[in-house]
Amino acid sequence: MPKTATELPAVETARSGGLPRVAWLIGPALVAGVAYLDPGNVASNMTAGARYGYLLVWVVVLGNVMAWLIQYLSAKLGIVTGMSLPEALGRRIRSTWGRRAYWLQAELVAMATDIAEVIGGAVALNLLFGVPLLWGGVITGTVSIGMLLIQARRGPKTFEFVVIGLIVVIAVGFTYGVIVAPPDPAGVVSGLVPRFEDAGSVLLAASILGATIMPHAIYAHSALARDRFAPTGSPASSGGMDAGEPTSPQRPDLAELRGISTTRLLRATRWDVTIAMIIAGTVNLCILLLAAANLAGVPGTTSLEGAYEALYAGLGPVVATLFAVGLLASGLASTSVGAYAGAEIMHGLLHIDVPLLARRLVTLVPALLILAAGFDPTLALVLSQVVLSFGIPFALIPLVALTAKREVLGPFRSHPATTAAGIAASVFLIALNATLLWLVFTGG
Repeated sequence: MPKTATELPAVETARSGGLPRVAWLIGPALVAGVAYLDPGNVASNMTAGARYGYLLVWVVVLGNVMAWLIQYLSAKLGIVTGMSLPEALGRRIRSTWGRRAYWLQAELVAMATDIAEVIGGAVALNLLFGVPLLWGGVITGTVSIGMLLIQARRGPKTFEFVVIGLIVVIAVGFTYGVIVAPPDPAGVVSGLVPRFEDAGSVLLAASILGATIMPHAIYAHSALARDRFAPTGSPASSGGMDAGEPTSPQRPDLAELRGISTTRLLRATRWDVTIAMIIAGTVNLCILLLAAANLAGVPGTTSLEGAYEALYAGLGPVVATLFAVGLLASGLASTSVGAYAGAEIMHGLLHIDVPLLARRLVTLVPALLILAAGFDPTLALVLSQVVLSFGIPFALIPLVALTAKREVLGPFRSHPATTAAGIAASVFLIALNATLLWLVFTGG
């Protein structure tokens, strides 16, 4: 996709006494982090809480901890190299068919993301205004096109402000119910003990992790960091830096071209990721706790529509309406980030630049077909998150490997302990998916 990097007016504006303020460097992680607040998260966490109570609290917490590490590594790759993860892989995978195969699985992940986000927005519009699901999907897609136009015409900073505004709406919408009807503290503590109950709980755990550690967010965050921090005319923004080309003292550091140290950028990025993950983790946990405390054992509450009706009957119209508003905001915000990630995947791996708007129109089709066919929207959301879970290793393993290499990140390569943590997360996720397959096909 065409680069949108500029000469960082926000950084220049933020200078005070020659030092940039950290607050003005924060933003990319919050935009990428909206992927952790999409309708797929809502469906997975609501279903988990309604069906199993507090059983899977530990999965939400663990997923958020792993997400912090993964998103930081993604941003670091984009900041230090000036390349997104798809670009780095596109330059290192020499086989044309290898790149195409990798693109295909990444594209399927991006499509699953689009399905979840459009369906979630459609369900929210139906709950709030009675809009038919198909037309709700069309409206959600149209609004996302408007947000992409903001990103294309006004730049990443304005886009970040719009998305952050929607995050505030999401946070209020999904946390208010927990304040009104707080969960049982003993139940929350018991949910921190790692365990499963049956194959269904494993399926939901994979769904929660797929919704929390989203492959397209890994691809997108590296690109968002690149677009914000790699200045026009630098080796990275012009495509002159090879993924395998070593960093050397003779080449000007990208940070020096920015007039700001890479160390300071990475420090600000850690704050950025921490803030984003605290928000995402708190909201996701509140969704599960709201369902566990108020919907467990209530018939029909494993669907978004049923959950809305149960909240309306049990906690009143304010809680239910805020829940639906939060769902709508999550669909609108996350669908734009999903389209951005999909275009970056195609650009980096196939070296094809597809306009974001054209891609948005094309990827709307599967979601609209599902809505038109009358497929259960909540089940479609949960299954889409399982697809995302299976795509995680294909994004995570290369990310951990690249950020551990001196020839890629130079002195900013990951510490061995960080790499070990990334490997442990990868092994855990792969083992969970393997267990899920075994249970499904053996009927366990």
